[in-house]
This record gives sequence, structure tokens and C-alpha cells, in this order.
Amino acid sequence: MIQQLSATEPTPAEMEPDATRVRFRHRPRTTPTPGGPAQRAQWADAAKGVCIILVVLWHVVMKNYLQVDWHIGVPVPGLWGTLGEQFLPLRMPLFFTISGVFAANAVHRPWRVVARARIAGFLYLYALWLLIHTAVLAAVPQLPTDRASSALGLLEQLTITPSNLWYLYALALYFTIAKATRRAPRALLLAPAAALSAVAAAGLLDTPGNRAGLYQNLVFFLAGLFLRPRIHRWATTANRRRLVLTTAGYALALAAMAAAGAQRWFGVWPAVSVLAVIFGIAAAAQLARWSALGEPLARLGRITLPIYVIHMPVLALLHRLLLVPVSELGRSAQGLIVLGYPVLLTGVVIGLSLAVHRGLLAARAGWLFALPGPRRGEATG
Repeated sequence: MIQQLSATEPTPAEMEPDATRVRFRHRPRTTPTPGGPAQRAQWADAAKGVCIILVVLWHVVMKNYLQVDWHIGVPVPGLWGTLGEQFLPLRMPLFFTISGVFAANAVHRPWRVVARARIAGFLYLYALWLLIHTAVLAAVPQLPTDRASSALGLLEQLTITPSNLWYLYALALYFTIAKATRRAPRALLLAPAAALSAVAAAGLLDTPGNRAGLYQNLVFFLAGLFLRPRIHRWATTANRRRLVLTTAGYALALAAMAAAGAQRWFGVWPAVSVLAVIFGIAAAAQLARWSALGEPLARLGRITLPIYVIHMPVLALLHRLLLVPVSELGRSAQGLIVLGYPVLLTGVVIGLSLAVHRGLLAARAGWLFALPGPRRGEATG
């Protein structure tokens, strides 16, 4: 997710799951060569595109779709909820693995560069958009999501219990850990991070709000950071046979975990997430080679910041607008939309988020997507 500097048309920040930069600009990519860096960037961007779609789809299903009063006589809404749950071990672990892959160079830069461009930058975005989310969500109290309802609650979300924007908070924390421990043996970092992930997934730690995600995904960020060459090799050499095998492995692991009720067994959830990441990288590599789908996903993957920070307020306002009318539709009308509703609303939310982003940039509000201040020295650091 490293964006390249544009020599002609600078644009404000874009979000990348690795988020190795807080201000993002890009120039046209060179034509990919087999096995070359451009091809590797394409699969990573395609993976980011899939991940952000899954993030929005999950929020659409859980916070709007399942809140609608469906009276159609068939359990389609429950099937959408079940389908969304199957991607939980994949979505954020893959996001953070790619984040770690692209953080490899950044953590070796001087502390002054990392502290401002990465740590302070992500904390700035987190705090700023937390305030925006808090204000918007206060107007839609019926949306089922974490929100601060008092000054103390807001302070808690700013410090120890991150909000729905926890990905930004996590990146700031993970960059700090990676930079501070860059000379330590890798095993001494990966082993405690894996143990923390297993402990949190097993429910052995108090994890209010989004602390569970914070605890569980450090190991994937560090794995991406330390195993970058192997991950690139896996992506560039992935073929259909590997995709079939990894898909089967992931599906069997999900089925076994569900059948045994082992989601809370120590170490099971992180292990399934590892399989999910291996599958996700192989799948992204295959998608990137299919230009009809891979190129649109890669383009989406290069602009994930505005979608990530804007989609929840947009969804909240749409929820307020749609919940009652959709719930009051007749049985036949609901039957026509129940299956495709989450997909359609996901597309609308993503489209509106990008439209809001373009409008804000036109209004010279780029400071909403990047830490204001000088950048040239950071880029050369």
C-alpha cells in the first residue's frame, strides 16, 4: 500500500491497510512485469479493496439489515448474518498483515519521521474522526453501534477503549511497538503477540468496545512486517491449485470450529485466522491477474481511507432514512429486495462515502484526511 508521489497532480490522503504513510499521493503505475514489484502492489491493492468491501458489508448487515423488521417467512436475513461471520477471521487479519508488509521500510526511518508521519498522523485522524462520528451518531441513537454518550465515555474511547475507528488507533500503537522493538529478535516479539491474540480470542481478557481487535491483530501486523519476502513469494507464485487448496482448508477449519463450538478455545481463532490470511493472499493474487475484476478492486484498494472514516456516518444517516420504510413494506415487496439489499446498500454507502470525500477535497478540507503541516522533510526521511 505504499503510494508514490505525484509529480503533477497531488491529492490528499488515501487510506491503505498497511498505512505506511498518513498523507497519500499517487502517480500512474508502471506496466506490471511478471513477478515484478508493480504486480505485487496490484495484488495487495486488490486485497485492500476486498477487505474494505467486507468491512462495509459487515456493518451494513449488522447495523441496518438485521435491524429491519423482515416478514417474508424465509430465513434469508439470518443467512446473510451467518455469511458475514465466515469472513471475520479473514477481514482484519488480512488488512493488518498487508499493513505490516508495507511497514517494513517505514519502521527503519528516523524516530522523528515515524513519530510524526505514522504515529501522530494516525492518532490525529483517529481523534478527529472520533469527534465527527460522535456528533453524527448522536443524531441516530437507534443505530446499534459503539458510541460515546458522555465526556467520560469520549475520553475512554480516545485512550483505552477505541471506537469503530480502532484500525487507525491500532496502526499508531503497532507502529510504536514495531519501531521501539525493531532490533529485538523476531521470535521474542511474535510469540508474545500470538499469545496475546489467543488469550483475547479465548475471552481470558477484559475486552470492552474494540479492545479485542486491538489485542488480536498485533501478531498479524508483525507477521507481515517480518515475513514480507515470504508473503510476496507466496502471492507472486500463487496458482489456481493453491487457491483451491487454501479455500478448502479455510472452509474446513471454519466448519470444524463451528461444529465443535471451538471459537473460544485457546489458540483456535488465531489459527483459523492464519489459514484465512493464507487463503486471502492467494485469492487476491488470482484476482489481480483477472483485469476485469482485479483492476477495479485495486483502484478501490488505493482509496480506502475516505471509505473507512466516512462510511459509518453515511450508514447511520441511511439507517435513519430507510429503517421504518423498509420495515413497513409488504411481504411481496420485501421478498423482492431481501436477498440483494445488503449488496445494494453496501455499494450505495461506498459510493456516497467517496462522493463526500471528493466534495470535502473540493472544499479544501484535505486536513480531514492527513495531518496538517510540512511534509517534504518527512518524505525524504
